Amino acid sequence: MKKYILLIIFLLLHTCIFAQNGDRWSIQENGSIQWTIEKSNTPHHDHLEMSGQMLSVVLRYGVDEEGAFHLNRSLVFPMLRMKPNKTQSNLKQRFDISIPALITIEDKSLTNEKVKDISFDGIMRVESSFSYISGRNLVNDGISVTRQLYPSTLSPFYCEEYALVNRKDKPVVIRIPDWKIAYATPDSAGVYGAYIVEAVLSKKGTFVLKPNEKLEFYALFSGRKTEESSYTSTDIAAEKEARKKLLEQWRNSLILHTPDPVLNRMFAFAKIRGAESIYHTKGGLMHGPGGESYYAAIWANDQAEYINPFFPYLGYEVGNASALNAFRHFARFMNPDYKPIPSSIISEGTGTWQGAKDRGDGAMIAYGASRYALARGNKAEALELWPLIEWCLEYCHLKLTPYGVVASDSDELENRFPAGDANLSTSSLYYDALHSAVLLGKELGVPASKLKIYDQQVKALEKAIEKHFGYEIEGFHSYRYYEGNEILRSWICMPLTVGIYTRAKGTVDALFSPRLWTDDGLLTQAGTETFWDRSTLYALRGTIAAGEVTRGMNFLKKYSRRRLLGDHVPYAIEAWPEGEQRHLSAESGLYCRIYTEGLFGIRPTGLRRFDMTPRLPKDWDYMNLENIKAHENNFSLFVNRLDDNLLEVRVTTSNQKTIFKKRIKEGEKITVRL
Repeated sequence: MKKYILLIIFLLLHTCIFAQNGDRWSIQENGSIQWTIEKSNTPHHDHLEMSGQMLSVVLRYGVDEEGAFHLNRSLVFPMLRMKPNKTQSNLKQRFDISIPALITIEDKSLTNEKVKDISFDGIMRVESSFSYISGRNLVNDGISVTRQLYPSTLSPFYCEEYALVNRKDKPVVIRIPDWKIAYATPDSAGVYGAYIVEAVLSKKGTFVLKPNEKLEFYALFSGRKTEESSYTSTDIAAEKEARKKLLEQWRNSLILHTPDPVLNRMFAFAKIRGAESIYHTKGGLMHGPGGESYYAAIWANDQAEYINPFFPYLGYEVGNASALNAFRHFARFMNPDYKPIPSSIISEGTGTWQGAKDRGDGAMIAYGASRYALARGNKAEALELWPLIEWCLEYCHLKLTPYGVVASDSDELENRFPAGDANLSTSSLYYDALHSAVLLGKELGVPASKLKIYDQQVKALEKAIEKHFGYEIEGFHSYRYYEGNEILRSWICMPLTVGIYTRAKGTVDALFSPRLWTDDGLLTQAGTETFWDRSTLYALRGTIAAGEVTRGMNFLKKYSRRRLLGDHVPYAIEAWPEGEQRHLSAESGLYCRIYTEGLFGIRPTGLRRFDMTPRLPKDWDYMNLENIKAHENNFSLFVNRLDDNLLEVRVTTSNQKTIFKKRIKEGEKITVRL
């Protein structure tokens, strides 16, 4: 308790102390981050994505050299499909319009905007002042304007609230126009016919605003089929409350408490982006990467491999439902000839994509489904998923090369970089899936003879990975990514994430060498400028799990600070230069897994059981992970340092009852039964 009090005092007294080392944003005590606008940090522009179940919006925003706010809204309606009905055939519309520019004060336009600050906590808030001309005089900072920007949680519209306050001692006359614009698509262009995208203001007319009086209205941007009713008005208070309630739900589940406020806050934000990007399609709930491209569809990597194994820990039922739905969609494509399952199921479940052929998708699905089933702890779901897991394992087994590793046509980078005929990532995922299948099979009563075969395959594959991929590459005792590979690749981290530590030191040395590590994380291939956050996030998780805690934490802190408080915030990104560093959603799930699987070392081993190898950094006295919802339980983990080599681990239930307490040495694995 004393530690928490000291931490709270520290935050209260030093709210902006973290705005250092090039930080643009600062951590606020209310759960947000804030950019305080100064002449020295403008002009600057950025973009971020927010999502609800029926739309997503990418805000391209910024402040110019004069201090004025600029906003371009890019709306995506995933369930309003365009022809041809392919992956990226979502109805989109951009709105580059200034709502304050539509308003007049004393018959004149608002002018000379000065943004005070911009804050974000899942809702963007912009505080500004405007000047206006009264008679022949310029009234400086006469009107303050607060903008609040957020998507609807369940409807296909995006909201902007505006609050104007008269800051002077005389009444002013404000006019709001009868403003509405609409775009219509041709009937022949849409899968469901014609669509209408429109924007409207909630108020119109002339208003006299007395000193310190407030005038509130909102702008609504929406999309619909022509036969559907227009979203000309809504209960805006209820919409904002629904968004805030959802944010609070995520904030209060799977809570990370450490002595590092940047890591705590980055983790909290990652939960938002990871969980919000789920769409209510005719094919059921589908988690989508986003980025103005990838919606109403699922992928074997982003969904099955990256985010689905995380959802049980968060306890977000919409997330768990989307995970189960994704696996059900993949299971539709099981076949007796063991032809590959599609890499992606698109267009609300009505189409498929397999443009890079077999990317190792069977291994991705087996890995994700088995980990999800174990962590979820629901036996009925696990029994339903078992045939899919079993099929994918057999598919991978049939793809073994004469060297005993898994062949595939490409990998998750889809031929952007060479992956040979068999790559390290696919074999690592298959290894972990086999291990999980043995654990899950015991829970489900699978015949011991079957599980014995899987166990033998695990051992054979581990040897094959070492023999085929183990390599002295660029002077490091690590791995080649594929046969013939002589250049360091970021995905050499994969064995570390599945518990193969044979070459851990050399691999970590390689990952954090100048050949691969940059200010933005790992290069995909040494000597290039391309980086993808997903491999960086895997590498940080694997490094810490392998016991290289100090180095892993040093780089995790640098990465987290840059993503949370730097120039492009506040989430993990997809890639650069491809995609303009889009805030794809599943990467945020990978960020959270650095903590659950890396720092706390959680590995589900049964429906009500997990192993745990906590990796408490040397300069920390404690770390807690509270309100975990996995294994159909609600529990919390507390790790405290007793001395340099001795930790105390405590597990409590939701009613604070201690069900496990043990003193362990650094690096010791324990088993927790719930």
